[in-house]
Amino acid sequence: MALRITDVSSTFLLGSVLIFSTVPYPVDSYLYNNRYVGDQVFRIIPSSNTEVQAVKQLFQNLTVDLWNPNGASLIRENSPVDVHVGCNKTQWLRRHLRQAHIHYKVLISNLQTEIEKQIGYRSSRKRRSEFQHDYEVYHPLEEIRSWMFEMNRTHPHLVDLFSIGQSYEGRPLYVMQLGKRPRPFKKAVWIDCGMHAREWIGPAFCQWFVKEALNSYQHNSSMRRLMNQLNFYIMPVFNVDGYHYSWKTDRFWRKTRSKIPKYHCRGVDANRNWNVKWCDEGASLHPCDDTYCGPFPESEPEVKAVAKFLRKHRKRVKAYISIHAYAQMLLYPYSYKYATIPNFNCVESAAQNAVSALYSAYGVRYRYGPASTTLYVSSGSSIDWAYKNGISYAFAFELRDKGYYGFLLPETLIKPTCTETMRAVKTIASGLLKKCTK
Repeated sequence: MALRITDVSSTFLLGSVLIFSTVPYPVDSYLYNNRYVGDQVFRIIPSSNTEVQAVKQLFQNLTVDLWNPNGASLIRENSPVDVHVGCNKTQWLRRHLRQAHIHYKVLISNLQTEIEKQIGYRSSRKRRSEFQHDYEVYHPLEEIRSWMFEMNRTHPHLVDLFSIGQSYEGRPLYVMQLGKRPRPFKKAVWIDCGMHAREWIGPAFCQWFVKEALNSYQHNSSMRRLMNQLNFYIMPVFNVDGYHYSWKTDRFWRKTRSKIPKYHCRGVDANRNWNVKWCDEGASLHPCDDTYCGPFPESEPEVKAVAKFLRKHRKRVKAYISIHAYAQMLLYPYSYKYATIPNFNCVESAAQNAVSALYSAYGVRYRYGPASTTLYVSSGSSIDWAYKNGISYAFAFELRDKGYYGFLLPETLIKPTCTETMRAVKTIASGLLKKCTK
């Protein structure tokens, strides 16, 4: 059932510009009380198995925030390791890497400065268009929620907004249904963003997709055809609690915010909590790890709510797309094993076409392939679950970049990143309207 907005006092429309009467997000929320001053991001490239073991040993002796890969067990020979190191530990790490003759470089020399660069861009745009919903800046949860309400109110013929449940901390889990209504049993595409809290470009893309779909419906024949023949279920922020926390307290928080009995650590990796090869290779049983799989499959209310919705609509949902960052990859099953999916030819062709469409925008290259071989093995992932539950086309995007900015992709790159990704997603959706044989 669609959620209808009766109280729109917090928003109003001026011409074709969406205006919000919300109070700007406090600047202190960005600065995080200067907690990242002097922190650095290292890229380490172990060139042998001996160096891999040495790096793993270093990380056992030093508490660090692994950006890529997500866990020490996934460190491989000749594969870059991006790691966020606190300011009081950088010299120690440098010294030990040099002693072991392990190649490294510093990607970000002062993490606080990079965070503040985003503030400056946002602030300058705010001065030019105060209270307008700007698709080229990152938005906190409250602003995204207000935007969803307004899209629902101003586009009643194309948008239905509804909640599929509540998060651990009691926040509604909103989904937007986009599409022309008269046909009741249309095929559907699911897109979720923000499964991992610190990947802010994800929710930015979901907002961009909705904006482009609605704004181009009247004059773009390909978009109109997609909206007339398909429904799109868009979940702009999957991990609402974690995303909110990444704005208020810890910019690089990844997991949900559920409490784990007998542990001071909080949260579960929402992309290791699905009921498919749960807590096998690439997931952790320890609650303090970023890849913690949870106490049991679908332990997280966010995962459980989405799984329940997709199970209910499995006959109509033909494609599942999850937006992540960073690596510039388009991944499909399997994640948990080195094996070829039954409809490999169709999915591989769809991925190749999507990556080609993405490249046509700005010449940015994406790798594509099975997640296990293209990225790394991980169990309990959403794409494997979707595929196992009958959704033949299941994809995970890892958006820009390849590590220079990492999770701090500047707001100046939101537009090109979303523009190229839009082309890829439209290509996948268009492929659903055609026949493909295995």
